[in-house]
Amino acid sequence: MINKKATILIADDEVSLRDSMRILLSADYNLIFAGDGGEAIKMVKKHSPDLVLLDIRMPDVDGLEALSRIKDMRPDLDVIMITAMNTVSYAVEAIKRGAYDYITKPFDIEAIQAIIEKVLEKRRLEQENMYLKEEIGKKYQFEKIVGKSPAIKEVFSMIASVAGSESAVLIGGESGTGKELVARAIHNLSGCKDNLFVPVNCAAIPENLLESELFGHERGSFTGAFEKKLGKFEIAEDGTLFLDEISSLPLAMQGKLLRVLQEKEIERVGGLESIPINVRIISATNLDLKKLINEEKFRKDLFFRLNVIPIFIPPLRDRREDIPLLAEHFLDIYNREFAKKIRGFKKEAMETLKNYSWPGNVRELQNLIERLTVLAKSNFIDEDHIPKDILEPEQTEITYDLPFREAQMKFESAFIKKALLKAGGSKSKAAKLLGVHRNTLLNLEKKLKIPDKI
Repeated sequence: MINKKATILIADDEVSLRDSMRILLSADYNLIFAGDGGEAIKMVKKHSPDLVLLDIRMPDVDGLEALSRIKDMRPDLDVIMITAMNTVSYAVEAIKRGAYDYITKPFDIEAIQAIIEKVLEKRRLEQENMYLKEEIGKKYQFEKIVGKSPAIKEVFSMIASVAGSESAVLIGGESGTGKELVARAIHNLSGCKDNLFVPVNCAAIPENLLESELFGHERGSFTGAFEKKLGKFEIAEDGTLFLDEISSLPLAMQGKLLRVLQEKEIERVGGLESIPINVRIISATNLDLKKLINEEKFRKDLFFRLNVIPIFIPPLRDRREDIPLLAEHFLDIYNREFAKKIRGFKKEAMETLKNYSWPGNVRELQNLIERLTVLAKSNFIDEDHIPKDILEPEQTEITYDLPFREAQMKFESAFIKKALLKAGGSKSKAAKLLGVHRNTLLNLEKKLKIPDKI
């Protein structure tokens, strides 16, 4: 991916100096020019440059006054003063007013290039650290994808296949299956792995702030916008933007997102210019977007933009062979985190974990293992440590709003399913637990329409 050029405003009343700067810097930077201080202030408002080179002596508004007004508007914007040798004392005053540094005429070409690179690198690190401060301390669902089931191996294969492209990816799956983890794995294997992975939970942002969060805003663009703010698209430049719970976007915002994906440019709230963007888009949903399209709650054209490469993460109940691996993985993590020395799970405890349906998926399993690790007093986690709602899942509640025969069939179905889960899907073992012949169990499954895989 190609890095976006930084924009530098050069404000000087000497045409020859502006021409020299154009020759010197235009290959590496986007340059905009101003002939006096008043024009420089207007250009800062209009173009939001990344750096300003500002002459001290200019007509209309001089450099010191322009500096003060620019810093009032954009305290984060670095300004380098340009001064003649006999006005160095003014440059020192400019430093006191907030200028980053000054350069003197005649210019040393290498010195100018070095100070510009230094300032822009400082700016990049400040923006990155600002973002990382928000991210630091966040605890992701799990550290790495764990599993050996055919279903999860298919997910591994898809990750490896799509990571090298820049195509949009749409990850589907129930809550807690690890959609963000898959998105991060794609990013970490991609060509943009050295740049930022920026997650956005679309459902967690108030509707009136969504546009500002995604595209940024200029100072004073709305009540409370005291400073310019970069949106997630700009923060993720040359990296990956992960739009989680994309289905929660309001229709109006869906239209704006579609335009950004088509045009590859954004406009900050309150801004006057279009800003080109270059990001890899990965989105995720726990809902059926095709159903939402039919209900006119999601745009079909946006769906096609996002769903270039679909990846589906199966729920944990459909890959039960991964449960022991995940349980041991989380136990190892929390043993280290809480300085515990629990050696593993007793057989009965592990069977209980394998037989539970895990409606909260991997996240629910992780939370349980954390709780068990904290509370366990012995060397092994036993069945006695496991909460009752997991020990006795899917209890059939007695009600009297069904005909007797229908209630009987409902009970038989639940009873047989529990036996099959406890037997790990083995028909022979389940029949033995039920005290019936294997053929009897097969006939009951057919009669009660119990699926072959529970």
